Amino acid sequence: MWLYTNIAIFTDCGRHNLAEQLDTLLNGRYIFQDTKRFMFGIDAVLLSDFAANSIKKNDKVIDLGTGTGIIPLLLESLTNASDFTGLEIQKDSADMAKRSVEKNGLEEKIHIIEGDIKEVSSIFKRHSFSLVTCNPPYMNDSHGKENASEAINIARHEICCNLEDVISSADYLLAPHGRFFMIHRPYRLPEIFSLLLKYQLEPKLIRLVYPCKGKEPNLVMLEARKSAQPRLKYADPLIVYGEDGLYTEEVKAIYQRQKK
Repeated sequence: MWLYTNIAIFTDCGRHNLAEQLDTLLNGRYIFQDTKRFMFGIDAVLLSDFAANSIKKNDKVIDLGTGTGIIPLLLESLTNASDFTGLEIQKDSADMAKRSVEKNGLEEKIHIIEGDIKEVSSIFKRHSFSLVTCNPPYMNDSHGKENASEAINIARHEICCNLEDVISSADYLLAPHGRFFMIHRPYRLPEIFSLLLKYQLEPKLIRLVYPCKGKEPNLVMLEARKSAQPRLKYADPLIVYGEDGLYTEEVKAIYQRQKK
């Protein structure tokens, strides 16, 4: 099952100098992506689903490092909230995200801002949002850099921001008792917990994601709350693939929830 279907491929050498494709998401929304740059994967889908149940009608939501805007586009469809912001440092990705929002007629609900996570204090007022999401770069070493484009390197590796930049920015942006949702690699959990507590973001819920039974988890989703009381809960593990090599029923259900 695919989250989107390709409906067009084109090159706009005059304005963007990018090979782009326009995809249709299962929820009927459109998204511009570039096959030569970083394209969203299942982690964005899982994070959106994980955060959606916590989003209320009056929430102001910001996605840090939004790329081409996939998480705001999914959350807009999954929730009743009407105020989403995506912050993206890469000019070309931010431009595609803006055009995706315009293509869907969502300019009044989703706002894409080109900017640096490390400079949120110069872009937004403190405590401006009730919920922050982030699917950040996972890698803090040089593994894989030599074969990737600059855009892919920035998306995968801590080049333009590191884990502390993300968490400190979430602390700045969140109103009291605001919620922070992130997906990351399990091997970095000790560092994640240490930084969350440093910035008074209390870990409240974690869910490990396993590629299949018998394998180690390769993703972890977590929720933290600003200035909350300590109490950490563990959600049931999420297994992506069954023994047949296909998505499990739970993952299929997550994709189905993307449909309007």
